[in-house]
Amino acid sequence: MKAKKVNITETVLRDANQSLIATRLPFEKFEPILAKMDKAGYYSMECWGGATFDSCLRYLSEDPWDRLRNIRKTVKNTKLQMLLRGQNLLGYKHYPDDVVREFIKHTADCGMDIVRIFDALNDLRNIEVCVDQTKKSGMHASGTICYTVSPIHTLENYVKTAKTLENMGVDSLCIKDMAGIMSPKEAYDLVKAIKETVKLPVVLHTHSTTGLGPMTLLKAVEAGCDTIDTAISCFSNGTSQPPTESMVYTLEQMGYDTGVDQSITKEINDYFKPIQADYLKSGLLDPIVMTTKTEALVYQIPGGMLSNLVAQLKAQKALDRLEEVLLETPRVREDLGYPPLVTPMSQMVGVQAATNVLVGERYKNVSKEVKAYLRGEYGQAPGEVNADLVKKVLGDEKPVTCRFADTLAPALDSTREAVKKELGDLVRNDEDLLSYIAFPQVAEKYFNAREEKESRCVKYTVTRVDD
Repeated sequence: MKAKKVNITETVLRDANQSLIATRLPFEKFEPILAKMDKAGYYSMECWGGATFDSCLRYLSEDPWDRLRNIRKTVKNTKLQMLLRGQNLLGYKHYPDDVVREFIKHTADCGMDIVRIFDALNDLRNIEVCVDQTKKSGMHASGTICYTVSPIHTLENYVKTAKTLENMGVDSLCIKDMAGIMSPKEAYDLVKAIKETVKLPVVLHTHSTTGLGPMTLLKAVEAGCDTIDTAISCFSNGTSQPPTESMVYTLEQMGYDTGVDQSITKEINDYFKPIQADYLKSGLLDPIVMTTKTEALVYQIPGGMLSNLVAQLKAQKALDRLEEVLLETPRVREDLGYPPLVTPMSQMVGVQAATNVLVGERYKNVSKEVKAYLRGEYGQAPGEVNADLVKKVLGDEKPVTCRFADTLAPALDSTREAVKKELGDLVRNDEDLLSYIAFPQVAEKYFNAREEKESRCVKYTVTRVDD
């Protein structure tokens, strides 16, 4: 009898390093190992999307579009995968449909294969355009359910969401457990129920934050899960994914076929070990995010959110108040109608919880993002929002109830004209334009730095003339 195939998606190039080192892994550090990774037998390599786009421009002095193209140049045999925040694209607000479609077209042109598409509120109106354009651009659309626990997030509702995604035309269905709070039993029950209801391949993404990750993945596979996300071992565990090598070893022993060459994954891990050591030495990899945090079963804080909270409190010399912020987070989440804690909701809830604690009064200062959320600019809240908070923030203003993108005018052509006048030749093509639309100030700073760097190179290039 032929062994059942279980696909492995390697996350070290995106979510693993996003969760552990705040997405500070530059292309030059992993370029030498890409060819070897391409031979490992992974189903896909998650290498783009999420926070990588912002981080490339903001911290790494890289063009994110070039980064994707350069990965594609080397990786010929393995599917490239990204995470897309629905109508938010890779930013933190909703963009007009023309911008969304153009962004996805360019993503396909740069070599992407699989687009995992989610909405932070599981408001599926906010992923329809992305799914449509992803398929029109010849890529695989992986419709995503953000997993969380609350009085309104039930097994029945998740299955209903899965069926809606299938009807929307997605090519696969991903369960995204960003906080690592899904128990092995919950994984088994949910995957089994979805597999009995829809005919799509099912993917499970989880984190090791609570220590449940490997057991959760294993039970999901037993229930029929087709693909799991893992990270090469030296960038695994803690707030990252379960280790690739351990999961492959276990699944192969149990009679599953992962297609992954364990001798090559050893070489990949050996390559990344000194890189991990460098980040530990620099302090960017904080040991706190590498440990098991069972309290996350209460706080439901995902890995990337925890590392950002630690960084935020460190910057304000208030790390000793982390426990207070962790306690305040679920209270803020309840006030906002139980949104799943995934970008951008995780940042919004986390920043608001930290503000409430550090200011000493709940909602004395409310972030502009939370105000926009209460206005309906991110979609429909999963549950009932605290009426007193809405009144305090909005007064008599009525929230938007339609798909918010329907209220947005097309922006591509008007922005192109505006930046041509303001920035001139700094914005060189439509990829630059899309980067600017997503992150205006960050992109402009990057464009200026790029110009300065190139002018320095020209200035100091010496042309040798032979005698």
